[in-house]
Amino acid sequence: MCLPKCQDVRGGRHAWRMQAPDSPEILRFLGIVTRPQLLASGTSRSEIASHVKDGSLLRLGRGVYARADLAEPFRKLSGGEQLLQAAAALAIIGADAVISHQSAAQLYGIDLVGKVPQITLTCRPERGWRNRTGIRLYAVDLPNAHQTTASGVPMTTVARTVIDLARTLDFKAGVVAADSALHRKLTTKPELETVVAALPRWPGIVKAAEVVAFADKRAESALESIARVVFRDVGLPPPDLQVWLGGKVAPVGRVDFFWKKYRTVAEVDGALKYKDPIRARLQLKRDALLRADEFEVVHFDWQDITKAPDYVAELLWRAFRRGARTASKRKTAM
Repeated sequence: MCLPKCQDVRGGRHAWRMQAPDSPEILRFLGIVTRPQLLASGTSRSEIASHVKDGSLLRLGRGVYARADLAEPFRKLSGGEQLLQAAAALAIIGADAVISHQSAAQLYGIDLVGKVPQITLTCRPERGWRNRTGIRLYAVDLPNAHQTTASGVPMTTVARTVIDLARTLDFKAGVVAADSALHRKLTTKPELETVVAALPRWPGIVKAAEVVAFADKRAESALESIARVVFRDVGLPPPDLQVWLGGKVAPVGRVDFFWKKYRTVAEVDGALKYKDPIRARLQLKRDALLRADEFEVVHFDWQDITKAPDYVAELLWRAFRRGARTASKRKTAM
């Protein structure tokens, strides 16, 4: 999200003093200011309340505000609300904090599992710090190479963001984030490995290294990423991803997962596929063509993958046995 050069937002009937010149550019651009700054500029508490009531001052959280004429249009943009809340958190915590973990992932467009309950920031460990309402602070070292500026705010790099998530979340959530970042070409495996190597004794770094090794840029959704972890956890052999199969003249279609040895296809279906009747009919036609070419085709949904891994394993092993027999007959017939 590109921002124009920030302007001096003082003037008119609301002469609010903004952040110091070394503050993130977006704070000045959006007119974000804290209550102490307003009071220091000579604005009284009653005047603050009056500005909020008349709508000229937008309350973003406890003790932090923004000029409504600047912030309201911005929050209507894609990702604008998340960026606005993250910038407000930076105003509260201070200029040395950076957006990190889940909040950085949201701004980068990296897939996450579940809802993000609060803004996540990282600051230097030597400063006095504590969590604030709606803000989760991590106090850890952050090398310059792991920091960047995106959308006008200081953030951890994509690679550092993914590794922090892989360290602090469970393995499935880490894989979802890593697969998503790789698939969107926001980072690369060598970049992720470099961050892991820079943090050799950090809590969770062994798990993060396992996430990086397991991550695959071919996974196209969070459900596909979780399914890959489930397949591994129930002892299934690793599948190939996004394979074109079937057809005498041209491939029938690209499948989510394929086990060549067993001539078995697995598809993980989100709710959208079932809601769209055209997509549903095309899927049925494709399945029929694949089965006509003697492929086993198995479908799973979110509930199957996340709640019934043993059921997933059972169906796939049955398909593997049928597919192995088919492969053997085809080989004998050749």
